[in-house]
Amino acid sequence: MTEPLHSSTPTGWREWIGLPEVGIEWLKAKIDTGAQTSAIHSSDVVEFERSGADWVRFTVHPWQDSDLDAVVVERPVHDRRTVRSSSGHSEDRLVVLMDISLCGRTVPAQITLTSRDEMVFRMLIGREALRRGYVVDPAASYLGGKPGRDIRRRNRGA
Repeated sequence: MTEPLHSSTPTGWREWIGLPEVGIEWLKAKIDTGAQTSAIHSSDVVEFERSGADWVRFTVHPWQDSDLDAVVVERPVHDRRTVRSSSGHSEDRLVVLMDISLCGRTVPAQITLTSRDEMVFRMLIGREALRRGYVVDPAASYLGGKPGRDIRRRNRGA
């Protein structure tokens, strides 16, 4: 029997995650095994060139219905993909690489930029990131812990 590449880290169907490279400690995310790539709510998306390479500048809003603690991020463009939603709608999206802190581990992930204004979660974590040793328990939530009450209230726009 061969040894797995990673030990299995349990995660619930929703988790508080972090984006350490851009200074975001807490962001509520839905774990979505139906999505190949992770997706983050982003606004003010502007493509530009730096040293001959394609880059993108965008704003991440960690809290639902609030601009509080918004972070402007600049990343190289990793790829461009057409993503089809569960409703069948197709959208062309930019893809960036960022580390995600999930349930006590930090893993690299491909993340598409999109508007998730109408969605409950600011971010989806897809299979590409989860295959790095995570097992999803659909009956569980927040196995990686929760921020303090003051942080959770920010997410509700309070």
